[in-house]
Amino acid sequence: MPKSWARVGVLALLWGSTFLWIEIALEALTPVQVTLTRCVLGAATLLVACHAAGNRLPGGARIWGHVVVAAFFCNALPFAMFSLGQQTIDSGVAGVLNATTPLWSLLTGLAIGTERRLPIARLAGLALGFAGVVLIFAPWERTGPVGWGALAIVAAAASYAVGFAYMGRHLVGRGIPTISLSAAQLVAATALTALTLPAGGLTPVDLDPRTLAAVVVLGVVATGATFHLTYRTIAAEGATNAATVGYLLPVVSVALGVVVLDESFSVRIAAGMAVVLVGVALTRRQARAPERQDGPNSGNVGQPGTLAGRRPSP
Repeated sequence: MPKSWARVGVLALLWGSTFLWIEIALEALTPVQVTLTRCVLGAATLLVACHAAGNRLPGGARIWGHVVVAAFFCNALPFAMFSLGQQTIDSGVAGVLNATTPLWSLLTGLAIGTERRLPIARLAGLALGFAGVVLIFAPWERTGPVGWGALAIVAAAASYAVGFAYMGRHLVGRGIPTISLSAAQLVAATALTALTLPAGGLTPVDLDPRTLAAVVVLGVVATGATFHLTYRTIAAEGATNAATVGYLLPVVSVALGVVVLDESFSVRIAAGMAVVLVGVALTRRQARAPERQDGPNSGNVGQPGTLAGRRPSP
């Protein structure tokens, strides 16, 4: 359990900081350039890590077909939506809106049959997390239409949920190292994003040191390292549990906005963060209960592979 919570905490910190790096990168790059650059740097990072670990990219047309589909929904499309949306929405709000990913993931799981048993406590945790997001976002204090930028971020969150479910169903738990899968998926995402270069990706670029640093961190850390950690979480705990990390993103994105961008911080925002944390704790504690119960009663003493695919070896 401590290792799982540490993985979730690191993932939330890295993933939540993504919106800050995107906002800085957009000062010098177009949305297409931001998306392609983070895919290229992320893919290069994971290819090096894959080689260093002594692994190869997966083989076979069937696996690569699944990789391409997953890359579209979990990388190419949401990355593009974030870059487009953050042209009109600040990083903190983007992190808050992306926190709807767990709700979309739950709906996706119910639709495809991977989520059949939803205890009341788990549903309460998801609802509580959503309530915390609403409290942070405070739509009652805003006027006018939501705007296309906000809709783009929500579309990215929904796309993440579909991608997580697809990865959990067709890619993880099949004997392929997660580092190989994550590297292959970012390679496929790079190829898909390259097709959009004519739509604003060929304009001249003038990077200053600040923007260059943001782009490098966005690609290497917030895309490469974060995506591999996401893959490990999906493999270990399932797509819905991995998506609950999304509820922690407002905490990180708002906190970074206060510290780095000197944005305002109120009692309402602090209360919303606390509600989000309680909701995540409920969903994760309840999700692990069936595994603790099944262990001693499974009768498979000599078959630890019963839960393979959900608890991969490091």
